[in-house]
Amino acid sequence: MVNVLDTLRAFALTFPGAFEDTPWGEAPVTKVGKKIFVFFGTPEEPGIAVKLPSSAEQARALPGARPTGYGLGRHGWVDVPTTGQDAPPRELVEDWIEESYRAIAPKKLIAELDSRMGT
Repeated sequence: MVNVLDTLRAFALTFPGAFEDTPWGEAPVTKVGKKIFVFFGTPEEPGIAVKLPSSAEQARALPGARPTGYGLGRHGWVDVPTTGQDAPPRELVEDWIEESYRAIAPKKLIAELDSRMGT
């Protein structure tokens, strides 16, 4: 059975130039260029952290969501649960992954994404 983190990791890798890295060991991240746009939790602590310049307030209002630690929260990063009763719908989490990508990726890759999506 595929878990939600695996599904979200696969989704994040569909963006132009996206790749996975494990800079601190077990918990993977998804990057574009040298910049992280999604921090993934572990199976023991499922969740993600994403940069949400437009939706941070909405995301933080959900049960279980909170500003990301290490000072990232004040820059629009939000920890979001991905399992349990506090987890938002997967489609909403995918929207937030896209928003985070768009906040981090170079304009050239955002234009490539837009052309893929027909926008």
